[in-house]
Amino acid sequence: MRSRSCFIFRSTPVVTNPVLKSFLLIACGWLAACSTQRQISKAANAALFQDSTMQHAHVGISLFNATDNKYLFDHNAKKYFVPASNTKLFSCYAALKYLGDSLPGIKYWANDTAVYLVGTGDPSLLHPDFKKNPVIDFLQQTKKPVYITDINWKDEALGNGWSWNDYNDNYMVERSALPVYGNYIHWVQEMGDSVSNAAQEDQTPSIYSIPEINWKVRFNAGIMRKAFFVQRNRDENFFLITEGKEKKKEQDVPFVTHGIQSAIELLPDTIGKQITYLPEFKKLPANLHTIYSQPVDSLLQPMMYRSDNFFAEQSLLMVSQVKLGEMNDSRIIDTLLKTDLADLPQKPRWVDGSGLSRYNLFTPNDFVVLLQKMQREVGMKRLQGILPTGGKGTLANLYKQDSNYIFAKTGTLSGIVALSGYLYTKKNKLLIFSVLINNHTGSAGSIRSRVESFLTGIRDRY
Repeated sequence: MRSRSCFIFRSTPVVTNPVLKSFLLIACGWLAACSTQRQISKAANAALFQDSTMQHAHVGISLFNATDNKYLFDHNAKKYFVPASNTKLFSCYAALKYLGDSLPGIKYWANDTAVYLVGTGDPSLLHPDFKKNPVIDFLQQTKKPVYITDINWKDEALGNGWSWNDYNDNYMVERSALPVYGNYIHWVQEMGDSVSNAAQEDQTPSIYSIPEINWKVRFNAGIMRKAFFVQRNRDENFFLITEGKEKKKEQDVPFVTHGIQSAIELLPDTIGKQITYLPEFKKLPANLHTIYSQPVDSLLQPMMYRSDNFFAEQSLLMVSQVKLGEMNDSRIIDTLLKTDLADLPQKPRWVDGSGLSRYNLFTPNDFVVLLQKMQREVGMKRLQGILPTGGKGTLANLYKQDSNYIFAKTGTLSGIVALSGYLYTKKNKLLIFSVLINNHTGSAGSIRSRVESFLTGIRDRY
């Protein structure tokens, strides 16, 4: 048997026919691809599908080798999923493409007697994340009366499909043409440092807000909770405060914007003058000036690192203002899908900037194609400064070992876990991936750990 095997090996004919040789090369490539698909499918089965909480879930995976320009693995990659905050990748792409280097802080024109303002949707105005406010400097320095119009605002405060009863939570801040202070009130309860623990039970805490407000506030008299809590009325800026037992407790509560009216009420204490609203303004002049506020990436990085819904929503509205001359989610989304994103493999149902809405539907292939566009048009160096990596941002508790090999955006809603981004393998290949999981019955943390196990296994192998 041994000598026969050697004879067969030695007598294997050399293929000289170019057509046959090409066919054999294609066949070998196809067999190798099939082998890769089987290996990754086996890894996905071990890491994801065997878990009891995942057995009835819907899972979509797309894995693309950007170094070799070929797909490695697809599983339900053409099917639609609710992507949660992975939607922010699309808003980030739009902002990177159309907002340039700096955020448009405000637009204005002036004559001999007055200054007229037009909001741009910039969320950095008096936001605690940003220490410099060029727009505030401008408004403080002008000696003329200041007027403002919101003729360019063509949207609603809350997004399409948002959960109405989350209005009091800081992850569902209202959108507006002229955001101030992040469109929320920062409430603080403090107990005096000198008070002993025994006396603390009888102490009246100090409660204050940033900024100070003249809106209605009422205390729950005689009621003490374990935790300090502020509840706003749904449709008005009326705040019900319940004292807690904590030494210090803070809470951010969105306020009702009433278009730009709340901003007009909050700004005078800072700029030292009143702003007058022009409700019947008909048309903007052509020669508007722009005051730029912050570097674009100083907004996009926290937007992606902490998955900031407000920043994402306002980013898309700013893009709408730049590209269309008005702030309207549905119009800018439709425009982007017909132009810059017309080459997506499956047309998504995209309804907001943040992913708060469960009306959003995207495929894993959509995210892989978008991430390819971002890599080509923006470059990995800049993207690595914007997207979270292992041990940071929303990936703070994941991918800690040998960090800086993954740069990705998370997504989480009840029953939904998503992760899409870039992965550098140990063989220095750049992989682009999207893992979308809907309708799981486990904990989000457990599912994320399983996705981590799957992706780190892929990194080790390829």
